[in-house]
Amino acid sequence: MAFYMTYMARWPDYFHAAVTPRDRVMGYIMGKVEGQGESWHGHVTAVSIASEFRRQKLAKKLMNLLEEISDKMDKAYFVDLFVRASNMPAIRMYEKLGYVVYRRVLRYYSGEEDGLDMRKALSQDVEKKSIIPLKKPITPDELEYD
Repeated sequence: MAFYMTYMARWPDYFHAAVTPRDRVMGYIMGKVEGQGESWHGHVTAVSIASEFRRQKLAKKLMNLLEEISDKMDKAYFVDLFVRASNMPAIRMYEKLGYVVYRRVLRYYSGEEDGLDMRKALSQDVEKKSIIPLKKPITPDELEYD
């Protein structure tokens, strides 16, 4: 619970829920903004849709909302997220939303499964430099956390 409360307190604009008219949570997105200079970016920490509400474009709407906040309010250069390399349905969805695989992070998940760092350039990144893929994978200790 503390994890979620920290996000809500520090980055309230990046925490949204989709609810039914009867206040049932259909899904949520949480993220943050971080980095410096041309690495200033929005980050999707989690996006989750309850199984009975999938395939209704809720994830797309939540992702668009986070991207809009990152782009217009915070003037970020890109939005990034991490996804398990084996999660093909999620990877395909993110690709449909305009994300590209920027780099592979070896053993990112629990030291066992690789993660893909996916990015989408925003309007600040006119030359789209933030989404030029790295040629070789990195390890988690090579990630920069700002």
